[in-house]
Parts: sequence; structure tokens; C-alpha cells
Amino acid sequence: MVTAQCEFRLSPSVLAAYTYCEAVTGSQARNFSYGIRLLPPGKRRAMSALYAFSRRVDDIGDGPLATAEKEERLADARALLVRVREDRVAEGDTDPVAVALGHAARSRPIPLGALDELIDGVLMDVRGRRYETWDELEEYCRCVAGAVGRLSLGIFGTAAGPGLPAPGDGESGDGASRGARESARAARYADTLGLALQLTNILRDVREDALSGRTYLPTEDLDKFGCSGGFPTDSPPPGADFAGLVHFEVRRARTLFDEGYSLLPLLDRRSGACVAAMAGIYQRLLDRIAHDPLAVLSGRVSLPSHEKAYVALRGLAGSDARQAARAVRRGTVPRSVT
Repeated sequence: MVTAQCEFRLSPSVLAAYTYCEAVTGSQARNFSYGIRLLPPGKRRAMSALYAFSRRVDDIGDGPLATAEKEERLADARALLVRVREDRVAEGDTDPVAVALGHAARSRPIPLGALDELIDGVLMDVRGRRYETWDELEEYCRCVAGAVGRLSLGIFGTAAGPGLPAPGDGESGDGASRGARESARAARYADTLGLALQLTNILRDVREDALSGRTYLPTEDLDKFGCSGGFPTDSPPPGADFAGLVHFEVRRARTLFDEGYSLLPLLDRRSGACVAAMAGIYQRLLDRIAHDPLAVLSGRVSLPSHEKAYVALRGLAGSDARQAARAVRRGTVPRSVT
């Protein structure tokens, strides 16, 4: 049962668990941490718990272990989710991520099934799956990033309520129908924004992933632009239109950003600021990649800290949310807002 009141009665064990997760988030979430800092304490703690669990799952997938051992550890992570779902994580548990995630799940209507989807996506990585078409890559992106968007929405809620409606919450009539429709819209936009962020990640890491033996961009796109041989060096394949490939994927990502920004008017001010900061940082990163496509083959493209801070302040001021709201009232899809 979700009980918001339990958030105000943090035992020392739960507080210590959240402190650990916030430390992980601050040290590992180079871009997301700028947005998470803008949340009020309760939401910030819950987001840190989600991030710490997600980081653990990602680290398993990206680590040096053999495939069989990675699969075993991912199965352990899934078993932890069962314990959280069944409220079987004691506050004195020795795993701080489990304690924090368990408390967050009791406090807020977090759709824990989305964390199972995250594990499914990492299993695709572990097993070396390739993606022939955008539809196939989209499935992967929805698992590893769209799911995170929906999880975050469970913590943020919409402006009309504290979170995604929990089963049996007692709503009825037209108000319940409107709430359900708004929650469905918000979940769709959160999912789409997650796709935009993940596609940006894929473009940024194309060379790094190639060195690890991974290829995410759809085979049909690679073939279309003469890049079917992959990226074994810091130069495009001979005769390839690498810039054309990057610009093609950038346009796809921008379309996803444009739709995903429709989420902002549905959130409260602080939650909207968090989303605007995280998305804005990635959108500016995408702009840098579009300006110099070859840069992704020679190193990781990033933003300086002062630029990330500016985007966060812009989000806190509500500029992006107001622009998105005006676009929604006009009946148009919000354009990229940073």
C-alpha cells in the first residue's frame, strides 16, 4: 500500500540508505544529478533510490564479467524487485539500495514493473543483440530509458495529483476518467522523452560502444549511409556519409524531444524543472553532436559544468514549461525549448 505519510517518518536506517543512494547519484549521474537537485527532499531521495538501482543494473551489463555471471547477477536484481514488490525488505537490511527502494515504493506509486523492463533491456546488451530497424531499437530504448521516464513520473506525479494513480485508489466518475487520461498522456510523453535521451546517448557513445563490440544504430540506417562496417577507428569508414547518418539520427531524436516536452505542462513546478534540466542538457548535447558529427568518433562529447548549471536554472525558472504549455494550448507540438 502506498502511504505518503511514511515519507515523513524516516528511521535512521532508511535515512542512511537514502544518503548512500544520493551519494551514488551525485558521483555517477553526471547529467541527471543537475535535474534531481531541483526536486524537494522527498522526491529527490526517491529518485536517487531509483537511480542507484538502475546504476547497479547498468554496471552489471557494462562490467567485465562473463555472460553467464552477468545473467546470474541480473537475476539477483530481479529477485530484489520481487522482495520490494512484496514489501519484504527490512529496514535493517544490509543492502542500502534495497532499503531505499523499498521505502520509496511504499511511499509513492512507483511502477516497479518498469525496473523489470530495464533489466530486460540490459539483458539485450549482455546477449549482444543487434537492431535491424528503428522499431527494434525503439523497443530496446523503451526498456532502458522509456521505462525510467515512467518510473520518474511515479515519483513526480502530475500537477493534478501526487503520483500515478494507484490501483484501488477510490477515484470514480468523470474526475477519475480525466485523471486516468492525464496520467496516460503523461506516461506516453515521459516514455517518449526517455527515448530521445537514449538516442542521444547512443550517438554520443557510438565509438565507445564500438570498442566494446556493441552496435546500437539500426543496421538499415548504417547500410543507407555506407557505415555497415561499423566504427573500428576514429575515422568514418571509407566512402561513408557519416555526417549524413548522424544528422538523420539527430532529426529523429529532435522529433522525440519535441513530443516529449509536452510532459512539462502536466507536472508541478519543481518536477517540471527537474525534467527540463535533464532533457535540456541532453538536447544541448545533441546540438553539439549535430554541429560536429565527427567529434563522437574521437571522444565523448560533453557540456561544461557552467552550461549544465545554466540549463538547470532555466528549468527552475519555468521558462521551458511555460513555452511548452503555450504550444499545447495552441494545439501544436512543442518545439525544442532550450
